[in-house]
Amino acid sequence: MSYRVVQWGTGEIGREALRGILDHRALELVGVKAHGADKHGVDAGVLAGRDPVGIAATTSITEILDARPDCVLYTPRTPSVPVVCQLLRAGVNVVTTSFAFHQARARHRDELHDACREGGSSLHGTGLNPGNLGAVLPLAMAGMCREIEQVTIQERADWALYDSADITFGQMMFGAPISDVTVDSPSLQYTSELFQQQVWLLGDALGADLDEVSVDLELVPAERDGEFLGRTVEAGTVAGQRWRWRGRRAGATVIETETLWMLGQRQPRHWPSPQHGWTITIEGAPSLQAHVVTLASFRRDVPMSEHVHAASVATAMQAVNAVPAACAAPAGFVTMAELPLAWLPRIATS
Repeated sequence: MSYRVVQWGTGEIGREALRGILDHRALELVGVKAHGADKHGVDAGVLAGRDPVGIAATTSITEILDARPDCVLYTPRTPSVPVVCQLLRAGVNVVTTSFAFHQARARHRDELHDACREGGSSLHGTGLNPGNLGAVLPLAMAGMCREIEQVTIQERADWALYDSADITFGQMMFGAPISDVTVDSPSLQYTSELFQQQVWLLGDALGADLDEVSVDLELVPAERDGEFLGRTVEAGTVAGQRWRWRGRRAGATVIETETLWMLGQRQPRHWPSPQHGWTITIEGAPSLQAHVVTLASFRRDVPMSEHVHAASVATAMQAVNAVPAACAAPAGFVTMAELPLAWLPRIATS
């Protein structure tokens, strides 16, 4: 069976998702929703860096709905809940990398649920972390345990390698004065809520009966002035962030997601020092640990920029490959804990 899909957004993740849809045996691209007027009318293949495919991008939501998609793959950096509800009410399933990782714990839960019910559609949120590496992989590992005491997900990354000044300095507030950066800063609060949802998702899926999910943020000042992504980060401004989202039951931490993020300098000695990438640790019977890193290749010699970009490919493909199962799922919220494992059903031959 082939599913009719619209790619919504053509940024870093959106372009990779567009390529994934075009290559997927079970998906048919029927539209592309662009945001900039300069992309209106541009062929989807051109936007994906390929030959034309005969489908023009549009800035019109009406044209998107007229394409009668089974699913919209929704990847803008900042989601619009009213727009997603409009799609769901129109009977269009939505798979997104932007939000709704655990819809039942989301701020707009009731609006989204009502839209799904009215349209008979499903909503699925996915990605890397939050996403596959922070939820699906820990749950798969948990299947090997008789009992679990604690689950910990750690992400360690140098943001100096991530080629997006808007996200690094805008959304994540690196280079901002220390006093301006708190867990309640609007852009950071949005990011934090996504990770909180992931902790709740793991807790609910594992029957942890969590009482709360706490949020802690430790900031590290830049040791000296530096140039990153064409911007100057002054000494004393934010150059490191250690986030900890801890799901607690009776005062004890049961589920924890921790991010160790630096911008071009070494992290403090008192921080934990897992390898760069993602480390999942389960303390239980038995205790398990796995480390995952995304690279462009383990065999070819490629530039660092390609290795960094590999995480964007992985994020997009996790969503692309989830589309058939999300479309086949009952109407309503469909979490990563409920969806079958998803993969592209072929091995490259060239």
